Amino acid sequence: MRYVKLAGRRVPAIGQGTWYMGEDPGRKAAEVAALQQGIDLGLSLIDTAEMYAEGGAEEVVGQAIAGRRDHVFLVSKVYPHNAGRRSMAAACERSLARLGTDCIDLYLLHWRGQHPLEETVEAFERLREQGKIKHWGVSNFDVDDLRELHNPDCATNQVLYNPAQRGIEFDLLPWCEAHALPTMAYCPLAQAGRLLQHPVLAEIATRHGATPAQVSLAWVTRHDGVIAIPKAVAPAHVQLNAAAGTLSLTREDLRAIDQAFPAPSGKQRLAMV
Repeated sequence: MRYVKLAGRRVPAIGQGTWYMGEDPGRKAAEVAALQQGIDLGLSLIDTAEMYAEGGAEEVVGQAIAGRRDHVFLVSKVYPHNAGRRSMAAACERSLARLGTDCIDLYLLHWRGQHPLEETVEAFERLREQGKIKHWGVSNFDVDDLRELHNPDCATNQVLYNPAQRGIEFDLLPWCEAHALPTMAYCPLAQAGRLLQHPVLAEIATRHGATPAQVSLAWVTRHDGVIAIPKAVAPAHVQLNAAAGTLSLTREDLRAIDQAFPAPSGKQRLAMV
């Protein structure tokens, strides 16, 4: 498994996402078990948000980490409309209650909203002083947003990134690398499975005795300082995600992916889902 330094901690380059978890009560037990399996396999970073199933995903995470909180690096995100001086404190308390913990390791602004960044940072710092969070960061910020934020205490930027969505490589990823700001990649396997059906990824996977999903995860985490957070519920998928942390792509593999999914030649609007 590859590792990345995030907020002063050594965390796995592949973590666990929870988008769409907590929406179906009938799947809750399987979702909890999947997260626990991932923790056992070394996928100790878990990413969630108050937005996911309106707190339902945080409840799933809370059950999964009960009794093993010390083994997990916990990330959650606050809605933009809750990112004000007063509203963030209440939102964080609700998240803490759902997660069953007294502290979130890394608390992110989900995307920019109506509250000024200065006010949001002030709210983050107040929570940190109170011991409710250890670190804070942002999500869906482009270069101009990060320049405006201009705060060395920002621990990460979480953005969309996979072979079919490479826009951040033109300026955002280089900017983050130059400023030693780790990047968290959400949807590293894209959505709806289209990416994983691409023949180039399938060919590379065959050469390595792997799966297209593992190839995509290895590709996303080929950069130092990039963390992928795929979501998985099926036990086999959790196992494969963990094993992807040891897959190394060759120069030939990378060239083939570049030909199939060209790198950006100019500035692109930051993609979000």
